[in-house]
Amino acid sequence: MDIRYASHPREVKQFDTDRLREEFHINSLFTPNEIKLVYSHVDRFIVGGVVPVLGPLQLQADKKEMAADYFLERREIGIINIGAKGTVTVDGTVYTMDSKDGLYIGLGAKEITFASDNAAEPAKFYFNSTPAHQTYPTVKIAISEASPNNLGSITNSNERTIYRYIHTGGVKSCQLVMGMTLLKPGNMWNTMPSHTHNRRSEVYLYFDMPEDGVVFHMMGEPQETRHIVMRNEQAVISPSWSIHSGVGTSNYTFIWGMAGENQIFEDMDAVAMKDLK
Repeated sequence: MDIRYASHPREVKQFDTDRLREEFHINSLFTPNEIKLVYSHVDRFIVGGVVPVLGPLQLQADKKEMAADYFLERREIGIINIGAKGTVTVDGTVYTMDSKDGLYIGLGAKEITFASDNAAEPAKFYFNSTPAHQTYPTVKIAISEASPNNLGSITNSNERTIYRYIHTGGVKSCQLVMGMTLLKPGNMWNTMPSHTHNRRSEVYLYFDMPEDGVVFHMMGEPQETRHIVMRNEQAVISPSWSIHSGVGTSNYTFIWGMAGENQIFEDMDAVAMKDLK
């Protein structure tokens, strides 16, 4: 498990590119036949990637870092499949996961196993996990049954479709909020005008990008912005004091996950374009 500690914004002002990436950038989450985990001390957020090829992979607790007998002993988890068809088995119940299907699993589930239907075209499971204080039911969120929210305009290069998976008006959780945004062809900007939300942190996973494509992810305090160059299937941690916007060389998709003080999606401190520096 890769451990990331919290950083003060005054300290981050002094970071060079390598240090910025070391603290916030998650370079590799999807390795065949492995479960990769990154533990952020910002809201105790765990980010993970699973690519089962040769056989099923079981999610287990890192006993040294988590001091738990099983992964969801004190946690909940949200999973989205960004690869080909696969399954997630939760305490013996099998959930079929097509591309972009989601799954919420509540506190207390003991055995979680990931599998691909076809080794030649494996599933790629991305997940966010946060601490939990009570159990909510396990729920599959099929992309085919989700209600899309179309926002933005081609004029502002941000025409997009938002799917909310885990949120106050949908699948219930203790503190995890999770969803996905798809930018339409010809659109490159996300979350601009930008905002912060000092009551919760956020993690983005960028994907559906061409091999030579990049997203310039903007972060930092609104008056002390920085950027990190993101490539396909890479993630970035956004602390509560930081903006989290991006612009790509083409359209892309990103998964957003949040944790912290509240779950209100609209709870944002907007930053006027004239105030960005």
